[in-house]
Amino acid sequence: MPVLRSLAFPRFPALLLASALLLTACGPSGGGAARPEGTAAAGYPVTLDNCGHQVTLASAPERAVSLDQGTTEILLSLGLADRMAGTATWTDPVPKDLEKANASVPRLADGRPSFESVLDAEPDFVTASFVSTLGTGGVATREQFGRLGVPTYVAPSDCSGKDNATGGDGSRAEPLSLDAVHGEIRDLARAFGVEERGERLVASLDARVEAATRGLRASGVSLMYWFANSQSPYLAGCCGAPGVITRAVGAENAFGDTHDEWPQINWETVADRDPDVIVLGDLTRKQQTAETAAAKIRFLETHPATRNLTAVRKQRYVLLSGQAMNPTIRTVEGIENVAAGLRDLGFAG
Repeated sequence: MPVLRSLAFPRFPALLLASALLLTACGPSGGGAARPEGTAAAGYPVTLDNCGHQVTLASAPERAVSLDQGTTEILLSLGLADRMAGTATWTDPVPKDLEKANASVPRLADGRPSFESVLDAEPDFVTASFVSTLGTGGVATREQFGRLGVPTYVAPSDCSGKDNATGGDGSRAEPLSLDAVHGEIRDLARAFGVEERGERLVASLDARVEAATRGLRASGVSLMYWFANSQSPYLAGCCGAPGVITRAVGAENAFGDTHDEWPQINWETVADRDPDVIVLGDLTRKQQTAETAAAKIRFLETHPATRNLTAVRKQRYVLLSGQAMNPTIRTVEGIENVAAGLRDLGFAG
């Protein structure tokens, strides 16, 4: 990830105007521009406990910027496109049902945006899916945004029960559950004053999981999740979003004995584990080697250490979007696709 340079911000006057336009925040975060006087919804101020930060909003955000695709898709699913001033950091196309709403929101960058480009959008609220996005080496720290009066929010799935200081993508002391994603939905719905929409979204996700896994029995089937990189592949450990998927379908993770989120594991070790099914990230970004599922399959079927794997010889592949392999609302899509894939491969039981 690029190291951020110190920048000047001559084009960011709006957040430094009269105090009537500022939100307040406790702790390291500040506030952002409020709604015009007289239009603030009842129930404010709202305070969110978020990853060790207390974030207080005096009124509902009107110019939110989402720095990661996961939070973007939650905001779009809550019908908040008209209150978004920008998005960034994309790994996959947006789901079909969100395409129209997404097209109405400016895309600040396909990857990670600069701090200046985010400030140019004049945000009154900034969200992210990962602690690293709003940390040292990311877009900017929460403290930097707070000093400019912009409150920030990070998905609780990336901080609750997770140690992000262990290097790489961090490690989890306890398995992630969809409750963390539900918590993010409810927090964001509350921040924008649309709690009923949040509850409907949570209920619809739960219903999809129940429908996808009804009657499924995949006990004893080992799955390996490959996100990206062919030289030193990122494979899923026990307890992140792939763990949620694995438990939902009743299978086993071939690397469930590591608590690292996405450990880099050599192919010789993969050959020793010889998973029954390989779940492949089908990414559209171009940051690592073997981003697409097609590139991954070409590698698996030609590399000496992998071409004789049982799953490769029998072409037992299940394809997922990158977002489905992250702790987002798309994790439910991952459950649906893996459940359907196991049935198609004869592992339904």
